Amino acid sequence: MVDKIFKKELVSWYLITLKLKETVRARIQQSSTPTGTTTTPSIEYPENHQQQSGIQLETGQNFEEEANKPPDHSAWVINIKEKLDQARQENETAVWAKMCIYRVPQCLREKEDKAYIPRTVSLGPYHHGQRHLRSMDRHKWRALHRVLKRTQHDINLYLHSIKGLEDEARACYEGTVTLSSNEFVEMMVLDGCFILELFRGAIEGFKKLGYSRKDPIFAMRASMHSLQRDMIMLENQIPLFILDRLLGLENGNPDQRGLVAKLAIQFFDPLMPTDESLASSPLSLGYANFDPFADQGGLHILDVFRRSLMRIGPKPVPKMWIKRWSSQTNRVVADKRQQQLVHCVTELREAGIKFEKRKTDRIWDIKFKDGTLSIPRLLIHDGTKSLLLNLIALEQCHLDCSNDITSYVIFMDNLFNSPADVAYLHYHGIIEHWLGTDGEVVDLFNRLTDEVVFDANGSYLSRLSEQVNRYYNHRWNAWRASLKHNYFHNPWAILSFVAAAVLLVITFAQTFYGVFAYYRPLS
Repeated sequence: MVDKIFKKELVSWYLITLKLKETVRARIQQSSTPTGTTTTPSIEYPENHQQQSGIQLETGQNFEEEANKPPDHSAWVINIKEKLDQARQENETAVWAKMCIYRVPQCLREKEDKAYIPRTVSLGPYHHGQRHLRSMDRHKWRALHRVLKRTQHDINLYLHSIKGLEDEARACYEGTVTLSSNEFVEMMVLDGCFILELFRGAIEGFKKLGYSRKDPIFAMRASMHSLQRDMIMLENQIPLFILDRLLGLENGNPDQRGLVAKLAIQFFDPLMPTDESLASSPLSLGYANFDPFADQGGLHILDVFRRSLMRIGPKPVPKMWIKRWSSQTNRVVADKRQQQLVHCVTELREAGIKFEKRKTDRIWDIKFKDGTLSIPRLLIHDGTKSLLLNLIALEQCHLDCSNDITSYVIFMDNLFNSPADVAYLHYHGIIEHWLGTDGEVVDLFNRLTDEVVFDANGSYLSRLSEQVNRYYNHRWNAWRASLKHNYFHNPWAILSFVAAAVLLVITFAQTFYGVFAYYRPLS
């Protein structure tokens, strides 16, 4: 009796263990099924197989009913509709209409990433809070404290005023700025006052503003150079109207405009790649008379610098068929075939074209007349690459900008095909550089125009390039240049040519009289 009970309990435990084992195995198979597929585990039991099959059939029917339901209320479709609604709002409000401070496209920064990243100070949200730039934050707070102490203003005056411009300022930046409202306003006030202190100190004198003669930031020339280089980068900008408002609050006139731009022009004058000896000459327009708001409001400091560098008058209107073609293809694709404006210096010289330095500080003002190409002097230093790259990036990103800087850089790049080309222009005073070798100048300009979208027909140098190429293609000019190069390049060559010509004339005369005397002898 006891033996039967023991065997019965043993069988019961065996059956329970078997069921648990099959259940665990079914769970494992279900968890390993790929996403998007559903399997219903089938566990066969000796006694209730029909009941289990009914459960499986019912489960399959429920799954089919769920699959056939319209997906209007699923989380996936709701998420898609939210994104479409956001896109509709962006199209209606045109949030990018005021955008002017961009992130440099990856195609431009692929090889020259360091030229767009600040090394000393962050201004604006793109590089805000980065570890290698945090050391400058304490100096920003010192500048803000100095402003408040000098003006006897309360910080709430600045915070409240900039708070009213927050939405407009955020719209100037590309993408979404993740900073909270308070953080964004604090950053605008802190960075803006720091910039204004640098502007005013460099022009009026930091001692006059209350800074020590040995201040590590506001009095050291070495730090000032690195700050200027960072402040001219496209990703390191603050809207100009924010700076105007802050300076207006300091001076008691919040609505003033234009003064910040004039201070910026003087502050960044050492970065100008022009001949400084001509800055105050009668031939120059002069920075004092330059109004950066003559046509429209400035965008930011880099835009003001670009305007002061160009200071360009009316441009020649292209031919109508060129204009129509240009409007259809402008800024669509980078076609390297369209970027060859002129030939290099060596080839132009072989065609008889001469080069001379043009006495003006406007580097864009290139002239061609009577076979002579007059080019203003260009100064190249260690910061020229970053400066030109950021100016080109602005023209590439902001569609309301002309391509004047890009046109100039590509034109100069065409002239530099070898170190000999740079050496020749350096000999004539057109190029002055501190890069070590002439080959580095060639490499610099070759890298500046990588991945640049450029329409040669829309360039202000297109007509000049057409004149140069027409002169270059005229064979007589090449023959005359070859004759001059081979036979008139030095006094001894000229003397040899004259002697050969005289000998040729004498020989011809002797031959002529000999033949003449033969046919008509003297009687």
